[in-house]
Amino acid sequence: MATTQHHSTHSKAALTAAGGLTIFASVMLFVAGVLDILRGVMAIAQDDVFVTTQNYVFKFDLTSWGWIHLALGALAVVVSLGLFAAATWARVIGVGIAALLIIANFLDIPYYPVWSLTLIALYGFVIWALCVARPDKDMG
Repeated sequence: MATTQHHSTHSKAALTAAGGLTIFASVMLFVAGVLDILRGVMAIAQDDVFVTTQNYVFKFDLTSWGWIHLALGALAVVVSLGLFAAATWARVIGVGIAALLIIANFLDIPYYPVWSLTLIALYGFVIWALCVARPDKDMG
């Protein structure tokens, strides 16, 4: 009897932690997605905050980077709303979108280095939180 009660308490605690990590991932994906949308708008408008690099292997037009960040940021915001609703599809797609945004921010480092590294870290935390938390499985 005591084992069952301990197992039940452990499962409730694990589910609470998993729910907390999912909320964390939802908020971080939403915030980072909005920031990527704003970054995309700045790039499309060719704002002066961006550094121009002459010899960069993955050189794109600044406007192209803007559209890439705008589209991926908008997808991140939509997926984060699905995460708030605890949709399974959002967990899977959230990891994929965060991974794509890490790649996009890595390729964009020469144009906006500090911000790119900051967003890479945020998206890394999102992937971690979505992969660690498994609320649909028995946590005991």
